[in-house]
Amino acid sequence: MSALRKKVLVVDDDPVVARSFDRVLSDKGYAVITASDGPEALKKLADAEYDVVFTDIRMPGMDGIQLAERVKARRPWLPVVIITGYGSLENEARADAAGVAQFLHKPLSAEMIEASASKAVAGAKAQPAPAPQAEVPAAAPALEQAAETVRPSPWKTAGMLVAAPFIGLVYAIAFPFIGLGMLAWMGGTELFRRSGKIGRFVRNVLLFITAPFVGLAYVIAFPFVGLAVLAWMGAKALVKR
Repeated sequence: MSALRKKVLVVDDDPVVARSFDRVLSDKGYAVITASDGPEALKKLADAEYDVVFTDIRMPGMDGIQLAERVKARRPWLPVVIITGYGSLENEARADAAGVAQFLHKPLSAEMIEASASKAVAGAKAQPAPAPQAEVPAAAPALEQAAETVRPSPWKTAGMLVAAPFIGLVYAIAFPFIGLGMLAWMGGTELFRRSGKIGRFVRNVLLFITAPFVGLAYVIAFPFVGLAVLAWMGAKALVKR
């Protein structure tokens, strides 16, 4: 078989139709391959290149238009001709959407088969060859490494979120003692300095007495505020990641 012969794939569950295409097109120099259904046709298309596909519209399982959709999705340049004895506007709309080249209506004649094959092959020649896909250059290793360095680790972010309450707790335990000590020292100093004046003495005594309670209120309120702020900062960092 000459390498210049055009290969035609005929898909039909009726062997009489397949033999008709084989007889007509073989005499005109075409190499005719047949398949009885859609899956067999797809397998043969995967194994070899063809110049045109003829397929019946009604077949068990995958119909001709579904086959055409699969073929055009893989090889947009390959012409597909639908053979049908059941023409309808709905089928023609589906076929047009699938990119079918022609509709060949039964009953078929030798002239119809030959003319359809010639037209399909000529149309395929007129289409531009598929453009080769440009190879996307790989990113430079140095840039990738820099991106990894800048990008925060999810483990680090999660660790910050978990550790935030404990950091706040340590701060809450240490800070009240410092605050109470400072308030007591200030109250005691003022008490002994101003003890000669009764009004100020009473005020200073009250200040000295209330200082621990003020510090206690601060102790109770501040840890919750600190914990909330730290947890919010950790959650915000995690969401940004």
